[in-house]
Amino acid sequence: MKIFEPAAIGPITLRNRVVKAATFEGRTPNALVTEELIDFHRAFAAGGVGMTTVAYCASSPEGRTDRHQMWMREEAVLGLVRLTDGVHSEGAAISAQIGHAGPVANSKSNRATALAPTWQISPLSLRLTRSATKSDIDRIVADHAKAARIAVTAGFDAVELHFGHNYFVSAFLSPALNRRSDQFGGSLDNRARVARAVASAVRAEVGAEIAVTAKLNMDDGVPGGFWLDESLTVAQWLEADGSLDALELTAGSSLKNPMYLFRGDAPLRDFAASYPQPQRAGIRLVGSKFLRSYPYREAYLLDQARQFRSVVKLPLILLGGISTRATMDLAMAEGFEFVAMARALLREPDLINRMENDESSTSLCIHCNRCMPTIYSGTRCVLAHEGDRR
Repeated sequence: MKIFEPAAIGPITLRNRVVKAATFEGRTPNALVTEELIDFHRAFAAGGVGMTTVAYCASSPEGRTDRHQMWMREEAVLGLVRLTDGVHSEGAAISAQIGHAGPVANSKSNRATALAPTWQISPLSLRLTRSATKSDIDRIVADHAKAARIAVTAGFDAVELHFGHNYFVSAFLSPALNRRSDQFGGSLDNRARVARAVASAVRAEVGAEIAVTAKLNMDDGVPGGFWLDESLTVAQWLEADGSLDALELTAGSSLKNPMYLFRGDAPLRDFAASYPQPQRAGIRLVGSKFLRSYPYREAYLLDQARQFRSVVKLPLILLGGISTRATMDLAMAEGFEFVAMARALLREPDLINRMENDESSTSLCIHCNRCMPTIYSGTRCVLAHEGDRR
């Protein structure tokens, strides 16, 4: 396989094997598409990616991490059409990341209680979450299917179901967060019911009209959390259900250990500066317990991800530390059908075109992660914004 060859995901064909990974954009102040959001994704499309992923397209209003996030409803369709048309005009495909934030939702901002498998105090909003009832679960599963239908109507080529980072579905998978004793708790089979139900409902709704992928945690990075051995089994179940066209493999917990996904520097000072007092002082004092530092290396999730290649035949998307042509070629050699990139593309939206034209091209991203605190003010590379071209 070659990174710049066309490749199929279910019913769609991408012009190459590079996916712009979902990074919440912070460009929907009224939970609706803006010109800034369109320009954001058009830049990656013009820069050469095969597909760009819009995040975050919440399935339900209370399933947002912030009330300004997009949620999929009829009111959003006209703006979404302009967004998909803009990306298509640049020759790329476009995917909507659909999910429910669950315990990661900010109940204060959303003005709605956050839902979780079992109640807890949210470290993000410092408010109690509520244990989701069977009725809540059924509604959220149905909301995912409705959101996928909105995506079809708006002209998306694919939807990515968010099964990672201890959002709603991921929280149900996690033994550390799911302490239920009903049919949704205890055994892995029970904890995986929500993930399988969401994927099946979405597939039943959209059929082969668009591609359906899922972003699945391999490892929460949390003591007692969802771990690799269970994730391998869930991946096999999802494949057997026939609901998905591809899996993107991820890790970490937005709730308890976000840097486990990102690796590299933990920008405590930037995070603190993005909050008012007294949160700012609190982050400076104890933020290192939440934003732990993990060393960066290229393809840092490969060791775990290659184990999925040996147990499922589904196309796999390798994420995590993809910023060089050599790493892309390694992913292809290891049997991954696609790679997903984020930070390197925030720094240089045209990186893929340059790499295709010149194999020696290298990314300017230094993995400082100072882009992370910008997610609510317009996700961007701070260094590029400052004009630093080192």
